[in-house]
Amino acid sequence: MKMLRAKLPAVALALLAALAVTTPAARAEDPAAKPVEDKTAKSDRAELGGVLALLPDDSVTKHTLAVSGQKLAYTATAGTLALRDDKGARSASVFYTAYTVAGDPKTRPVAFFFNGGPGAGSAFLHLGAAGPVVLQFPEQETDGIDAKLVDNPDSWLPFADLVFIDAVGTGWSRPAKPETAGADFWGVKQDAAACAKAVALWLAKSGRTASPKYLIGESYGGLRAIKTARDLQAKQGVLVNGIVMISPLIEWPFLQEADDNPVAEALHLPSFIAAALDRRHNFDPRTMDEFYSYALNEYLTTIAGPPLEGEAAKAFYAKLAGLTDLPEAVIARHRGVLDPGAHDVRADDGRLRSVYDFTVSTEDPFPEGTGPFVDPLLHGYARAYGAAMTGYAAESLGFKTDLTYELLADEVSAKWDQRNDGSGGIDDLRQMLALDPALHVLVAHGWFDVLTPFAVSRFLIDHLPVGRDRVTLKTYPGGHMLYIRASSRAAFAKDVSALFAPVGK
Repeated sequence: MKMLRAKLPAVALALLAALAVTTPAARAEDPAAKPVEDKTAKSDRAELGGVLALLPDDSVTKHTLAVSGQKLAYTATAGTLALRDDKGARSASVFYTAYTVAGDPKTRPVAFFFNGGPGAGSAFLHLGAAGPVVLQFPEQETDGIDAKLVDNPDSWLPFADLVFIDAVGTGWSRPAKPETAGADFWGVKQDAAACAKAVALWLAKSGRTASPKYLIGESYGGLRAIKTARDLQAKQGVLVNGIVMISPLIEWPFLQEADDNPVAEALHLPSFIAAALDRRHNFDPRTMDEFYSYALNEYLTTIAGPPLEGEAAKAFYAKLAGLTDLPEAVIARHRGVLDPGAHDVRADDGRLRSVYDFTVSTEDPFPEGTGPFVDPLLHGYARAYGAAMTGYAAESLGFKTDLTYELLADEVSAKWDQRNDGSGGIDDLRQMLALDPALHVLVAHGWFDVLTPFAVSRFLIDHLPVGRDRVTLKTYPGGHMLYIRASSRAAFAKDVSALFAPVGK
């Protein structure tokens, strides 16, 4: 997740600390879950000052996970990795949580997870998708107050070891010098270098350099995973076996942050249509090829051409209204181009839809349309992941700190340098696919995400000149956080397992 906003206003930072989130009772009572001393993981406390001194030593605990009728024993390590500048001084402490199962390190894969934003901590993927515990929302999924942690039946732990990493400035990862953090870490190039170094450090520290390696990134984490893989190869001498991207940003211009990009605007339309069909209980994935074709043909040529007038305009707007269930007057006001961040596009009879899942809505706090940007998912129940991570780390992982877990760090997003290193994400992906014939990529999307829509990834994949047969696009019912829906989370885990499976043969 997910502070990708295109034209959207800044996101508020405050976490909903009052959320009542519980951890699985078995973990609190299990003596095996108590921290055990790991002398090799002790930090050098003497060099730590300022906020870094508030981060405790690494904590190692033992657990079991009930999955598929069996108990899987695993070790959890919650700790930090030391990044250093060119003079050897610590420049940042990077927080991570690793879950490992006994096995042959040469064949057991290890997956490294990054969320996006930029500015999002890894708790979303950690407690939402792949970790051994998952944050379960009530039947009314927008209720974050009553969410609770339970064992994750769809954890990736049965088929891979898992390492969740918070980028510097997010989660519990902190720079040594906050005053220079923007220049040091908060940009595409700096971030990729830091994430690659963190991965390389963990591999060396854990004796896993020979293991099959996968990078997992959500939202901006998609671009982060590509850039990190490139940096691992070029600067750390580490090759990855695969990349998994969830609701990814791959190229900035394909968000609707750039005006006058009719291709980007056209590629958002199918997700609006999919959401409308789902609200009518009439969604059928088999029809989406037709709407994808319409978006890139009749719709694209219309919005890219001279503005329509008279009966032609009326007919075009009426057709769009029928496809999307949006008011014809709203569509006419925007001349047929649907801006996901526009209040009138999201408003629905006193309710407000989420750009992250256009089928989800809450009562509109500013029905007059003059208030700040508010999203039902981002500003609402998704914040439960922050409180859940704090409680889980302290109670189950033995990692206790007075530092706030930065689930969504506005400062990071506000200071982010979007400049690449001369290539976009798709250029780096092309290069890696060409130079590494063993690399495989899985791209996952929720049908109803209108911020980073599935059609953008489909378009980019369709235009790959090499390795297209090693890039798979999978789509699931749901939105940006497709894993919130239990059925989609299970299907996604099964698809990832298939991607990892050949390594273990």
